[in-house]
Amino acid sequence: MKLYHGSNIEVKSPQIQSSLRALDFGTGFYTTSSYKQAEKWAKAVTKRRRTGIPTVTIYNFNEAKISNLNILKFESANGEWLDFVVKNRKLLPITENFDLVIGPVANDSTLPVIDDYMDGRYTKEQAVSHLMPQNLTDQYAFLTYSALELLNFEEVKVV
Repeated sequence: MKLYHGSNIEVKSPQIQSSLRALDFGTGFYTTSSYKQAEKWAKAVTKRRRTGIPTVTIYNFNEAKISNLNILKFESANGEWLDFVVKNRKLLPITENFDLVIGPVANDSTLPVIDDYMDGRYTKEQAVSHLMPQNLTDQYAFLTYSALELLNFEEVKVV
């Protein structure tokens, strides 16, 4: 399976670096199965950092070896996904250590819903009802080096 990483630089050797921002699935190396989404991320990161060139790095993901990993997969932006994202965005402790987390990405249209839920303006049920109709792209968060070993660099494209 092909996975894509959008950035302002090429990333031939992915690393897990602590982030200055609270991310959906915690500190890790993020990819997506959507080339279009990776292009958006590359352009946004380059604009935000004001340096580099919008770049999509392409990897082959060795799914045959995932049985050795502790994986959390969300099929949709449901209540469990919402709670997990909120815990990570509030930097609250996660009780289980995962190697890889797969699920929908919180985008520009979901962030206000998540913020309203975090601020108590929505119940979980209200927030999920607002999230369900959205066609959200996936993200793969590689949280350990054991998981990162399953990514093999293929090529880089400047977008």
